[in-house]
Amino acid sequence: MMMVREADHPHQHMPLMSAGAVMIMLHGRGATAGDILLLADELQGNGVHYVAPQAVGNSWYPFRFMESIEKNQPWLSSALKVLDAIVRNVRDNGIPPEKIILLGFSQGACLALEYAVRHARRYGGLAALSGGLIGPPGTSWNYGGSLAGTPVFLGCDEEDYHIPRERVLESTGAMKGMGAEVSMQLYRNMGHTINRDEIKQVQVILDTVTGNGRNQ
Repeated sequence: MMMVREADHPHQHMPLMSAGAVMIMLHGRGATAGDILLLADELQGNGVHYVAPQAVGNSWYPFRFMESIEKNQPWLSSALKVLDAIVRNVRDNGIPPEKIILLGFSQGACLALEYAVRHARRYGGLAALSGGLIGPPGTSWNYGGSLAGTPVFLGCDEEDYHIPRERVLESTGAMKGMGAEVSMQLYRNMGHTINRDEIKQVQVILDTVTGNGRNQ
């Protein structure tokens, strides 16, 4: 059994899993880093490194993403610190933010979006698959800064039990308001999963970052 000693940063000692070279992939609740890395097999990304951190207990924070921020502490702050440490490490290794893609599914998608608005800059791209910005109804995400044209894709089932349609629309608006180039798609009868069209949208972001220019 893993002992978590630092109460304010419980995710900090969890290992990274990587399968290549700068998409940071964030798994959903109940899943693993290995699970989300399987998505790399569906993508064509020459020269791209895929990195996936692992959450303690397979969950980035214990309660729903639309609960109060305080209710999900210290887990949420710890998860954001883990993601920031990875981004800093990538940058320290000579890879600029414009070459970093953030991708998450479900809880991981919520985390990726939340990190981006709290650390606004031009990223290579962001793909939020079945997720939305974190916080209770009425939250405004006024953290300042600009996403400066970052390509962002949000995809979700229009009746996803976990991710209300309204929060997907709110998140789309918030990202646009911070200067991102946002595309959003609500799907019918998809369920809480990842579909082929979403993979195509992620591929478009990858191709833009790598300059491969593949036609989808």
